[in-house]
Amino acid sequence: MHPDAAVPDRLFDDDAREQRWRARFTAVRMSRPEWAEDAPDRCVYTSNAGGTTEVHTWDRATDLHRKVTSRPAGTHSATLPPDGEHVWWFDDTDGDEFGRWVSEPFAGLPAGDRPADAIPGVEDGYPAGLEIGRTLVAAGTSTDDGSRIWLHRNGSSGPAEIVYESSEDAGVGALSEDETLLAVSHSEHGDSRHPDLRVHRTSDGAAVAEKSDGPGLGLTPLVFSPVPGDQRLLLLHERRGREELLIWDVAADTETEIVLDLPGEVVADFYPDAAALLVWHTHAGRVRLFRHDLADGTLTELPTAPGTVGSAEVRPDGTVEYTASSAAEAATIRALHPDGTDRVLVAPPGERPPGSVPVRDVWVDGPGGKVHALVAEPEGDGPHPTVFSLHGGPHHADEDRFSAMRAAWVDAGFCVVEVNYRGSTGYGSAWRDAIEGRPGPTELEDVAAVHDWAVSSGTADPARIVVEGWSWGGFLALLAAGTQPDRWAAAIGGVPVADYVAAFEDEMEQLRAFDRALFGGSPDEVLDRYRLASPLTYVGDVRAPVLVLAGENDPRCPIRQIDNYLDALATRGDLPYEVSRFDAGHGSLVVEMTIRHVATEIDFARRALAGVRPG
Repeated sequence: MHPDAAVPDRLFDDDAREQRWRARFTAVRMSRPEWAEDAPDRCVYTSNAGGTTEVHTWDRATDLHRKVTSRPAGTHSATLPPDGEHVWWFDDTDGDEFGRWVSEPFAGLPAGDRPADAIPGVEDGYPAGLEIGRTLVAAGTSTDDGSRIWLHRNGSSGPAEIVYESSEDAGVGALSEDETLLAVSHSEHGDSRHPDLRVHRTSDGAAVAEKSDGPGLGLTPLVFSPVPGDQRLLLLHERRGREELLIWDVAADTETEIVLDLPGEVVADFYPDAAALLVWHTHAGRVRLFRHDLADGTLTELPTAPGTVGSAEVRPDGTVEYTASSAAEAATIRALHPDGTDRVLVAPPGERPPGSVPVRDVWVDGPGGKVHALVAEPEGDGPHPTVFSLHGGPHHADEDRFSAMRAAWVDAGFCVVEVNYRGSTGYGSAWRDAIEGRPGPTELEDVAAVHDWAVSSGTADPARIVVEGWSWGGFLALLAAGTQPDRWAAAIGGVPVADYVAAFEDEMEQLRAFDRALFGGSPDEVLDRYRLASPLTYVGDVRAPVLVLAGENDPRCPIRQIDNYLDALATRGDLPYEVSRFDAGHGSLVVEMTIRHVATEIDFARRALAGVRPG
């Protein structure tokens, strides 16, 4: 048995501060409502109202909200078909992400009834894309046998048919508005991180078009034009070292590259009339919205509210509905109307979450170039006790968005440093792909560079620096504890990779494909690379106390490989460590469990730093 992590009853003696940090988690939050294409008054969203993230509907015509799901581990994936008559949600087991799509009427089920299988005949699996049309549905599944894409005709009593299958990773990309073409993202060439593209005819499943930019250059299908008969497909390409936009007319087999004079990277969607694109522009940890008119190439920044934009979509009348937040202010759901009026669209019930402090930008010279970091400081002069909070992914990035967890660390007196290390997105393809063949140590070289800056600038107390993260960030935290033992006073890994060889054996196939592409092969082929990246390899070198938080049903960072790491710590017998196991998957959708995790982390860090003299 491993020592259970202590869970404090409270973090602060001051009632006001105790209530404030908890209120950021307990305050009701909701995602931006997404509407049915042909019934735009009917919407679906997720919300933590009731204490667990679940699926809800909203009928704008009547202003009626209804809670759809109620499951112990919560529910996070839902959508509406074009007619809005039903709600589709993904039914897995205790957060393990393996299951099937189910459907129930928008107005609700009769008492005692259960939702029906949404697509008859489709195997259970990990989801690999879904497109619901007016006449047919395309759904992707991933299992240990590989990937399959299924088509089912609406109203048909027969089972869905397989239109595509491969032993490699693949998924549904986009369905044309007239439902005659289906774009499939695939990695038959063996590199799921840089996918190729194939278009199938839905009438008979035949492949009718192919597109590949070659090794190391991915193509990501975004969406077909929303105009019936218009077979232009919007893609992301990376031919010039960053993700940019491309329109491919599949019928004519012609391309139009969309060259925008913007730093950073972009993603986009069509406006309802397909005359313009709604563009998300990401640069230095912030996201803004633009309109790009296709006829004359005009690029116009939209006057959205201050902060970083999250999800966004254009209503049939041209209104852009979006979310926005900053490190200092929680998210709002807003509507930017064609006349320029911008107002809150819908607000969750109850009080808004308390705010926090803003972040500042830091750029540090690293071995692979300038490293961008975001820094949030508590009151008072430094040097501060500091937590390096490392993001997951790895293909993700920390941004100037609201985070209740960041705010809790700041309230507890810690400076929070978030590093967009090599492997992060938003800084170009070369930065994202720099970890290929050597993941783990590469990212930590950038973390070390920012660590050096934090100490030399007087921001961080060198004797009181904690490394923390979840998922890929948890993996990096445990790896840092073993490979950079002089830098850290404590290490906290939430749902981490801890034994990379065992993790590869047990994880979902989509991640095995990702790892093969990232490492250049499987452990059978490049074992030394996996061992170099594995925290288990360095468990004998760890000096700081370690906390591990692990989900029993996690398909991404499975529990066996975490147990292997904990067993190795226990064998040492000379290092304090604790573990918090919870009954969920890759994290939790239950508010009280999330609060428990944050309190456990901060309490562990405080105890690890207790008695440590400032450096």
